[in-house]
Amino acid sequence: MEAGILQELNQSLGLSIQPGTDEAGLHQVLTHWVNELINHDFDKLVQLLYRIDVDEKKLRYLLQQAKGEGAAPMIAQLIIDRQKQKAAYRQQQKPPDDISDEERW
Repeated sequence: MEAGILQELNQSLGLSIQPGTDEAGLHQVLTHWVNELINHDFDKLVQLLYRIDVDEKKLRYLLQQAKGEGAAPMIAQLIIDRQKQKAAYRQQQKPPDDISDEERW
């Protein structure tokens, strides 16, 4: 998993995910974290999902389609997917490295 994604998750969610954690490990950590928030601080979970900008319509749809299944793994995957989208967007917006300092303004 990209170090920037792990760092951002650690910072925005108050977690301490170790560098080098793969996506399966990240999913497991996030699933446990989401479960804890569902059970003990649902309002905080909602606020964090809003701040991360997880698509509310997509979340509702997935929860309706998977009635009877745990919500935490789905929410964890949506968080991972959203962080990947943000990282890809930042990479697209990054200026090319081969531009001279004079042309950079």
